Amino acid sequence: MGATQAQLSGPDFSLGLPLADVPATGALSGHVGGEPVLLMRRADGLFAVSGACTHYGGPLGEGLVVGDTVRCPWHHACFDLRSGEALAAPAFDALDRWAVETVGDQVFVHARMAPAPARAADASAHPARIVIVGGGAAGFSAAEMLRRRGYAGALTLLSADAAPPCDRPNLSKDYLAGTAPEDWIPLKPDAFYADHAIDLRLGVEAARIDVSGRAVVSTAGERFAWDALLLATGAEPIRLAGPGFDRPEVHLLRSLADARAIIAAVEGVRTVAVVGASFIGLEVAASLRERGLEVDVVAPDTLPLERVMGPDIGRFIQGLHEARGVRFHLGRSVETWDGARLTASGGPPIEADLVVLGVGVRPRTALAEAADLTIDRGVVVDRALRTSVPGIFAAGDIARYPGADGALVRIEHWVAAERQGQVAALAMLGEESELTDPPFFWSQHYDVTIRYVGHATDWDEARLDGSLEGHDATVRYLKAGRLVAAASVGRDRENLEIGAALRPGAG
Repeated sequence: MGATQAQLSGPDFSLGLPLADVPATGALSGHVGGEPVLLMRRADGLFAVSGACTHYGGPLGEGLVVGDTVRCPWHHACFDLRSGEALAAPAFDALDRWAVETVGDQVFVHARMAPAPARAADASAHPARIVIVGGGAAGFSAAEMLRRRGYAGALTLLSADAAPPCDRPNLSKDYLAGTAPEDWIPLKPDAFYADHAIDLRLGVEAARIDVSGRAVVSTAGERFAWDALLLATGAEPIRLAGPGFDRPEVHLLRSLADARAIIAAVEGVRTVAVVGASFIGLEVAASLRERGLEVDVVAPDTLPLERVMGPDIGRFIQGLHEARGVRFHLGRSVETWDGARLTASGGPPIEADLVVLGVGVRPRTALAEAADLTIDRGVVVDRALRTSVPGIFAAGDIARYPGADGALVRIEHWVAAERQGQVAALAMLGEESELTDPPFFWSQHYDVTIRYVGHATDWDEARLDGSLEGHDATVRYLKAGRLVAAASVGRDRENLEIGAALRPGAG
C-alpha cells in the first residue's frame, strides 16, 4: 500500500525549509522525491525517517508522536524516530532513515542512509538453545525479536501448520474477499528464516514437554532440546457437535489452508451460512458478499458484537451488513445441517450450500497442563510472560497475565499476541521488559474499519460520541467511572490518544 495524498501535502524537504520551522517537539510531515518523510529536531540534532508505516503503509504523519517515538494511526505499530526501528508490532521492518543537512538557517533532507546498527546486546546471559512451539503471531514475533536483538544461539521454531507464519488477520478480510494476492500473506519470505538461522520446522506437532530433560518431544518422537522454551500454541476454533457439522462442506477459518479451502469451496456455490456473529464470522460474511454469494448469519445473540462492543456498535454493524444484502437470523441456535438446509431453533430452515463456523476458539493449553504449569483458564504468566516453571515462557492466546488492574486476563488479539512474543523474547535474553501497551485490534467490514483499544469484559457505561452512521465516532467504555477501553470508527488518531492514556503511568 502506497503513501496517501495527505502524507505528501507537507513541504518538500529536499528543497529546504527554515530551521525555525522544524518544531522542538513532535515531528514535521513532508516528503522527498514523492515519498513521505518525518523530520524532527532533538537536542542532539535533526533526524528524518520514512513517513509510511512498514506494516500496511499507514500515514505516520497522521499518527501520534510521544517523545522519540511515533505510532501508526491504522494498527498502532510503534517506531523510534531516531533509528527507525520498529519497536512494537504489528510492524517488524524498520523505517528508512534520511540524511539531514543544515546549511546556514536552511534544513535539507536529500538522501537515504544505511539502516541504523542494531543495539548491542549482552550475550553473556543468553541461553544456548531456544525452542518456540507455535508458528503464529507470538511465535514468529519472538523469533524475529531474538535475532534482531543479537541472539546467536540455536533457535528452533516448531509449527504444526504446513505454511510459514502468515498475516492471519488478512485471511478473513482482503484475502478471503479476493482483493489481496497470496504473496501478501506470509509475514516474511522463506529466505528470511535461512538468512536469520531460524530452524523453522513446518508440520511438526509437539506431543509433550520433558521438563526435567529440557526437551520438546514431537508426535514423531523427535526431541528438540532447549535452555529456554516459549509456548505459543495459540487457540483452536470450536466445532459444533450437532448432526451434519462433521461434513466436509463445513469450514473453519484459522490457517492459510483453511482460507484456501473456503475459496476453493465457494466456486459454483450460491448460498453460504455463517454460524456465529463473531468478528471472524462477520468478516467472513463481508468477504463472501464481496464475492457475490448470498450470505445468512445465524447466531443466538440479540445483536452482533453486543457483548464486546455494546448495542450502538451492534446495531451499526448489523445495519452495515444488511445494507450489503446479508440476512441475519439472530436469537437462534443451530441444530443440524443436511448439506442443503441448516435447521435452527425458533424458525424455518435456512438454505446453505456451504457452512462456515465462527463460534469462538479454545486456548491450546494441553502441553502446558501436562507439563504441570500453573493453569487458570489459560497458562498463568507474569508481565514478562514467565510461567510457573523456570525457563518456560508462554505468549499469545494461551497466556493469562496481570492486566491493567492486576487481575488476570487472556487476550485473543493478533497484535497483542505479537507484542507478547516480543516481550517474551527480551525476557528470555535477560532484558528488562514487560507488557505495558493496552490491547489493540481492528475489524474490517466492507469499507468500514473499527479500531478497539483497551480491554473491557464488562462496563457500567458505553458512551457514544459522534455519529457511527457518519463513520465518525468513538464509543468509550467506563467501569466505576474509569475509562477501560474505546472503539472508534473514522477517528484513528483519537484511538491512538486513548491508547496512550490507558498505558500505565500515563497522565
